[in-house]
Amino acid sequence: MSGDLVVGLGCRPGVRAADVSDTVRGVLRRYALDPADVRAYATLDARVAEPGLRAVAGPGLLGYPPEALARVAVPTPSRRVAAAVGTPGVAEAAALHAADELAGPGGRAELVAAKLAGVGVTAAVARILPGAPPLGR
Repeated sequence: MSGDLVVGLGCRPGVRAADVSDTVRGVLRRYALDPADVRAYATLDARVAEPGLRAVAGPGLLGYPPEALARVAVPTPSRRVAAAVGTPGVAEAAALHAADELAGPGGRAELVAAKLAGVGVTAAVARILPGAPPLGR
């Protein structure tokens, strides 16, 4: 995968791959984002082994603990999600957190697609904004 987008995924246990795929396609289409620009997928560490997510995201699905995701400010936090998994947002927080990590030193992330809810899954997209290369490169 190459590109500058990270798709964040939140899901219920047992989510179907078809529902994940439909939701990812839907969020990318809604915001006129090119699927070829998706570099990575990210989610809650407790969901990394979900077959439905893995079928869409592949073996490189990034997983983060709820404590890390809870530190990410998201535009649409949910008390229900916070009570269930320990962070008020998964899809948006995972997308932003992963994009920020991938941006490297001096880089940052921006949310370019707010979460879209599908059947048992939510998806959001962040853009990786790399920092300036070091002088002399």
